[in-house]
Amino acid sequence: MTACATPIMRDAGLDRFALRKAEKDLSLGIRAYEDGDYRNSTRLLQSALAAELFLTSDKVAAHKYLAFMYCAQSREKACRDEFRKVLDLNPDFQLTPAESGHPSWGPVFKSLK
Repeated sequence: MTACATPIMRDAGLDRFALRKAEKDLSLGIRAYEDGDYRNSTRLLQSALAAELFLTSDKVAAHKYLAFMYCAQSREKACRDEFRKVLDLNPDFQLTPAESGHPSWGPVFKSLK
């Protein structure tokens, strides 16, 4: 029964498949946005960015959704600042046709291109 006395070793390689706090907050933030919970979404997206998202595409997504919410709340300067961050991360970024046609954030984004 010495096998039972052997400490259980965790496979450290599995950690790379576990979502980090930043990615979890991004996912939850986007879900909160889609549910119309903008206050919680803003908090989660800012938390994701503060926790240092790994992928540039994730950073872009977080800033894009923050821009959408700020524009929807008539906070044009904050919206513009978030879109600038998107374009700093990815100068070739484009909104989808549906997003670019939105009356709140479409014109703000187009003014930066």
